[in-house]
Amino acid sequence: MTAHKVDVRDTASTVQMRSPVVMPSVDAARLWGDVMALGDITEAERPYTRRSFSPTFARGRAWLAERMQEAGLVVRTDAGGNLIGRREGSAADAATLMVGSHSDTVPEGGRFDGIAGVLVGLELARALRDAGCRLAHAFEVVDFLAEEPSEFGLSCIGSRALAGALEPAQLALTGPGGESLHDALVRVGGAPGQLERARRGDVAAFLELHIEQGPVLEATRIDVGVVSSIVGITRIELRFDGAAAHAGTAPMSGRRDAAVAAAQAILAARDLARALDGGPEGYFVATCGVVEVRPNASNVVPGQARVVVDARSERAASMQRFCAELKARVDAIAGDGSGVAASWQVLSHNDPAACDAALQRVLAASAQQLGLRHRSMASGAGHDAAFVARVAPSAMLFVPCREGRSHCPQEWTDSAELAAGAAVMLAAVQRLDRELPLHRVATERAS
Repeated sequence: MTAHKVDVRDTASTVQMRSPVVMPSVDAARLWGDVMALGDITEAERPYTRRSFSPTFARGRAWLAERMQEAGLVVRTDAGGNLIGRREGSAADAATLMVGSHSDTVPEGGRFDGIAGVLVGLELARALRDAGCRLAHAFEVVDFLAEEPSEFGLSCIGSRALAGALEPAQLALTGPGGESLHDALVRVGGAPGQLERARRGDVAAFLELHIEQGPVLEATRIDVGVVSSIVGITRIELRFDGAAAHAGTAPMSGRRDAAVAAAQAILAARDLARALDGGPEGYFVATCGVVEVRPNASNVVPGQARVVVDARSERAASMQRFCAELKARVDAIAGDGSGVAASWQVLSHNDPAACDAALQRVLAASAQQLGLRHRSMASGAGHDAAFVARVAPSAMLFVPCREGRSHCPQEWTDSAELAAGAAVMLAAVQRLDRELPLHRVATERAS
């Protein structure tokens, strides 16, 4: 990836921004070392795995908190379980410029998804400190809790809390061991009884750097992507109850096979998503990535089945149509004489989120200032920025991802590409510090 006016030197390992005055600079080697070090905090037999609420996640958080403190940030965990490092601005009671992402991973995930955004925020804090540059605004680096789907069936837990969208019913969700999300949140330092304290109204701008998780930037040799919108995601749990029976003696005509009903529902989800994807309906995908049958024996007709549907759309109306039609088809599957009962539960839902137009322009201008090629693009993956957008102007910057691979150990971006993205973020933060009002009304963007 060519970084035309960004000087990425392997020897000095810095990204110097061209400017008539001396500016803070991103140390590419330091940033890269952090990414590799945090990646090494993993379950030994399943790299790279750091599941939210796990002991490995706690070790990663302890490492990250120490790095934040070394960078001169005041570190705390808010009521929603978010790890936050803060440096006050030079203006009294100044609004906050916030940068961050998440440090948890999917099972056998990668070293960059979410992690890159948190550690770029950390590197920005160090670059500002090293240059003796104090912003007028307060500056925060945030590691949001459990952006990836957690053992409780819920994603974006920390950013939901920050947006005031973590609901009591969600706190009652239980994990495989019976622990409630409420209790797990307490265990990681949150305060579920005081979630109103996690909701923010002081954020003037939120920026999140992320690997693209797709092949577009690499294929087109574009340095960075300025995200225009983030898809909405709905996760639906389908349960089918039939009757277990002997696989050899139960006649085909009288079986109440829960797995067959689940398979029909999976095909229905696929067909509906295909019909909605493209054209006037915009982008739409659906995946049935969780399929469980009981008793899960080769010689037993399944008596129970569970399917989790992950549906994503850039248009709220398309998602509403999908859910209504899928429920109708599931009801029909249960009502066609199969002898299988079906139940339906929406595990989580968030609407599509548009990135703030003014912040998009700032990111584009910052890339141009550095001589980097950029393009506008939508995100097909969900991100914490979608929830933060409910309470503050939010935007995202993508850096290339090798072969578009993500959520796997082969996930990769090059050091120079990551450093170039960090330089854009640093330039954007400084530009926003000059241009944005210093104070915000707490209820200005309440929703």
